[in-house]
Amino acid sequence: MLKSLLRKSSNNQEEKMMETIGQSAGQIWEYLNTNGEVSLSKMRKDLDLAGNFAEMGLGWLAREDKIEMYRNGSHTKVRLK
Repeated sequence: MLKSLLRKSSNNQEEKMMETIGQSAGQIWEYLNTNGEVSLSKMRKDLDLAGNFAEMGLGWLAREDKIEMYRNGSHTKVRLK
């Protein structure tokens, strides 16, 4: 029974994490749709996503082939495809 409860708790945490990453990806997509191409640092500052959810959200969008990222000098730029 204890293993079952621990597994259920772990699954709930994983589901919540995936939901938060998906929400972060949605916020990033909306931000880029409104603002166009921006530097990664500006986007992070403007969105103020907790922890490393900006990076995880970008990874989500990159995996779905929705964004382009490239280096411009010392800055990383990001935009929707």
